[in-house]
Amino acid sequence: MPTFSAPDGTQLAYREQGEGEPLLCIPGGPMRAAAYLGDLGGLSRHRRLIMLDLRGTGGSAIPADSATYRCDRQVDDVESLRAHLGTDRVDLLAHSAGGDLALLYAARYPRRVRSLALITARARAVGIDFTEEHRREAASLRSAEPWFSEAYAAYEAVWAGSATDKEWDAIAPFFYGRWDAVAAAHAAREVAQTNEPAAEIYASSGAFDPAAARAALASWDARVLVLAGEKDSGPLPRVAAGIAELLAGAELAVQRDAGHYPWLDDPHRFTRTVEEFLSAGKPGR
Repeated sequence: MPTFSAPDGTQLAYREQGEGEPLLCIPGGPMRAAAYLGDLGGLSRHRRLIMLDLRGTGGSAIPADSATYRCDRQVDDVESLRAHLGTDRVDLLAHSAGGDLALLYAARYPRRVRSLALITARARAVGIDFTEEHRREAASLRSAEPWFSEAYAAYEAVWAGSATDKEWDAIAPFFYGRWDAVAAAHAAREVAQTNEPAAEIYASSGAFDPAAARAALASWDARVLVLAGEKDSGPLPRVAAGIAELLAGAELAVQRDAGHYPWLDDPHRFTRTVEEFLSAGKPGR
């Protein structure tokens, strides 16, 4: 895997897939190795995907200071990768908790971002997050599924703070628009790809200053795609709409029958939506 040096000397790695203009991809989790993104449903046929393994995940080294796992302290890791790639401005794609990091990067380096695709992304960086009520609302959409009763009981244990590892595993179907063998295999791999201690630090106290981020992004004019899954709870489509409203250049897309991983639920629809967004920003379009 190619590597580069972060400002504190930590060696960070990234995977490349596909050809063409680079698309810098920030994974979620938080602190999950980028391998779970796969090739984003075939998006690598349209763009050269640059998939960053955040510090302490995948092929990237563990930092000397664990406090640098905090989201705001990883912003300059992204900037170092941009500089390493030798591009003046980047197209960014961020999934889930990676949305926080992408938004903080845009707030700190607004002129370095040409476009941003937020894929079922969190936005704690600007003061918007999902809640237990959002989770319950989305879960209710799945009540006819054969796995619902067992999974919902496990969700109750999660909300009560008493969930076992088995119960955490049991709620996985809620995060996929279609629970089948492909989704189950993906869910099993995800757990093994997460740096759990780092995840605890990622959004810890001091990571976010929503008022400052909103002020920094108020005049930001880059193109933004906010893509939500119709069946996802984090964020619900209406919450995703609220994120889009905060960003002047944003457009909202809701992928029908999709969960938190829309490139798995309908790869063709996902890649078409993202590629059309990216292509619309090219000169002459």
